[in-house]
Amino acid sequence: MAVNNVNLDHQDTIQLIYFAAVLISLWVCEAVVSPVILKSKLNHTRVNLSFIITALPIQLFMIGNVLLLCNWTNNHHWGLVNWIPFHNNPWVYYISLFMLMDLCEYTYHVIMHKFDFLWKFHLVHHSDLQVDVSTTTREHPGETFIRTSFLMLWVFLLGPTALVLVLRQTVQTFANITAHTEFRLPHKVNKIVGLVFITPNLHQVHHHYQLPYTDCNYGDVLCIWDRLFGTYAELDPEHTVYGVDTHMEPHINARFLNILKIPFQKLNRK
Repeated sequence: MAVNNVNLDHQDTIQLIYFAAVLISLWVCEAVVSPVILKSKLNHTRVNLSFIITALPIQLFMIGNVLLLCNWTNNHHWGLVNWIPFHNNPWVYYISLFMLMDLCEYTYHVIMHKFDFLWKFHLVHHSDLQVDVSTTTREHPGETFIRTSFLMLWVFLLGPTALVLVLRQTVQTFANITAHTEFRLPHKVNKIVGLVFITPNLHQVHHHYQLPYTDCNYGDVLCIWDRLFGTYAELDPEHTVYGVDTHMEPHINARFLNILKIPFQKLNRK
């Protein structure tokens, strides 16, 4: 069977370099064409990149646990994938697991929005008043722990190999970073691509400051789950305002330590 585990030495380093390369390339492209003053963009980026310092150690530690669990599920032939017909066929194996893991990420995203305790951590990401490629890194360390804990749950339930996780992470990284760029696809192109994939146009709607748009377009890589479960929405760019209506104060959202405190403050949902 061609879906066995592979040697994943240095994969963390490779993924970090890949993440940085995509992020920096798109940031430079934004800086060239963006109407935002460069100094303002640099200050905004500095705040968002600060979250890497707090989240990266947690991410690296938790990913080690994810891979240990991944090895256990495969050694014990555990997981939903073993019940899928023809799962020994590599095409069936990889495609079905990619789809299932994307559905799990959609589910995780919905959960983070629906439970107040979890939303308080996730709204740190949504509180950005100027969404650009650097917003990708704006994740509270508490959510980093929660997100990777859910990933462990998905691995336990599905039983993917480590290679599946690496391939999935490679696609997911590119999709997540591009979804947060300032760029928008032409309307006709977005209509076609958006039938299957989450585009910057669709994800920008998700970052609109008010409901019901904040609770739409949850998709991670694929848009099909939003269409299937009724959480798909569109909004004209001129009507899209970034942020969360409960946290629209620029003086708070521009300071790293203030943002870190948000999950521990009283939540006032509107």
